[in-house]
Amino acid sequence: MKTRVIVVEKRTAYGRFVEEERDPHAQLLVKRKDPSVRSWVEGHREHQKTVETVERVLTRLGVHVHLVRRAHAQFDASDAALVVAVGGDGTLLAASNNLDAVPILGVNSAPRHSVGFFCAAKRSTFAALVTQALEGKLAGVTLTRMQVSVAGRVRASRILNDALFAHVSPAATSRYVVQLGSHTEEQRSSGFWIGPAAGSTAAQRSAGGRVQPLSSKKLQLVVREPYVPAGTPYRLTRRLIAPGEKVIARSNMDEAALWLDGPHRQVPVRLGDVLEFTTSENPLRVLGIKSRRS
Repeated sequence: MKTRVIVVEKRTAYGRFVEEERDPHAQLLVKRKDPSVRSWVEGHREHQKTVETVERVLTRLGVHVHLVRRAHAQFDASDAALVVAVGGDGTLLAASNNLDAVPILGVNSAPRHSVGFFCAAKRSTFAALVTQALEGKLAGVTLTRMQVSVAGRVRASRILNDALFAHVSPAATSRYVVQLGSHTEEQRSSGFWIGPAAGSTAAQRSAGGRVQPLSSKKLQLVVREPYVPAGTPYRLTRRLIAPGEKVIARSNMDEAALWLDGPHRQVPVRLGDVLEFTTSENPLRVLGIKSRRS
């Protein structure tokens, strides 16, 4: 039986709005070479070249290829030897939500137009790296992920980047009670970020958190814009959470939400709902990257 490889391809902005949806406004902006879409055409062309290279190399290697042409599509990877994410970090992040024990290799399809920290390969190096990966010779890093429960129900156990809990309106104050160990606080803020080490260079860092080594198994809690008009400042605004510890939050809002690994997975949260954040028992193996951040 042939080795099965799943290839997840991102959909570029040009591919979506111009080629597929034929959005007249987007088409006009592209035609005018408007600054808002200036990189679309070049980025799309580079991405397509990389996709063609990936498919050609895998065909030559004689593996069975299953194509997923939407980064956020769900798929079953249980019988796959490898998942290849072609795009950037966002594509790898979306694809990783479907994976347990199967390793993933990221390919930065257009390095001048996309961020690819977790993408070890590019068009010129893909053939060599995927060959090593299929032979079991490509080193990588095992990344900790996070589990999230809402009202006693596990909503996700493969969070690689972060979760954001906040009011559904960005202009509204987020109100909640947060608990870590013996410490409990009622807070008002713009919400909070929480996630594993892989996401600590993104929103956690921008909100004032610290960058963790990729080998860290700790989660990080970072409160956004805490509102303390008077009195003692909050104690639970920047905290590292060790494996086995749990962050608990109770919503004091009737219009709140939890966003998981970006804007595409939103979980409604009702007044009084209890959220729990813990280290997941399902880490992710990312091939070709190193444990030290450069």
